[in-house]
Amino acid sequence: MSSAFAEFKEMAVVNTLRSCQLFTGLPVVDLEAIAKATLVKSLERGEYLFHEGDPATGFYVVQRGAVNVHRVTATGKEQVIHVFRTGDSFAEVALAAPTGYPADARALEDTQVLLVQKTGILALLKRQPELALRMLGSMSSHLRVLVGQIEDLTVKDVETRLANWLVKRCPNPQAVSPVKIELTMTKRVLAAELGTIGETFSRTLAKFRAQKLLTVKGKTVTVLSPAKLTDLLRRNLGE
Repeated sequence: MSSAFAEFKEMAVVNTLRSCQLFTGLPVVDLEAIAKATLVKSLERGEYLFHEGDPATGFYVVQRGAVNVHRVTATGKEQVIHVFRTGDSFAEVALAAPTGYPADARALEDTQVLLVQKTGILALLKRQPELALRMLGSMSSHLRVLVGQIEDLTVKDVETRLANWLVKRCPNPQAVSPVKIELTMTKRVLAAELGTIGETFSRTLAKFRAQKLLTVKGKTVTVLSPAKLTDLLRRNLGE
């Protein structure tokens, strides 16, 4: 590997780490140190990154693509925990837990992730305890975001989850004027994030279209009246 290519590769890793909320505010010198403890891994669509119980070798940052982290229930049903996309980190529990990964992780599309190796990052944190404090602060913020996302998944049905997802992306949920929402992921990935399958997601979209709550053109979803969608959400939640 030429030195120029190696520098380019390290720069790409540093840029991905910089975009990750977990590392928000870290200086470049710290990001470069973390990059040296990082491996790049490529996955094809449908390929598993790890399974529940596999030895935890580190945590991950998505460089491109999407990763579905889920658990399989006793009845064989897949319960989606979250879909992580570009710039997201996951499996940070690997730093502190002596056990294996607590869930499965599978690529939803061709994906590239960074593996921040457990041995390398822990050695770095021991040498630079101030880095650990900065990461702890970022991780606390990151955890609050994930808790909010998990709360969204506890909403009882797909119709309500989709309405909740759309309302959260309307600047004013009480507005009566149309609001356009640009999807940054495929509908299949969004379906997985909402804890459902593509067919059910498409039927729910069709139902909302029939109720004149929204229109869909390509990756643009237009909420025709955020106020009406908010009313539907409140009725479904029993408020």
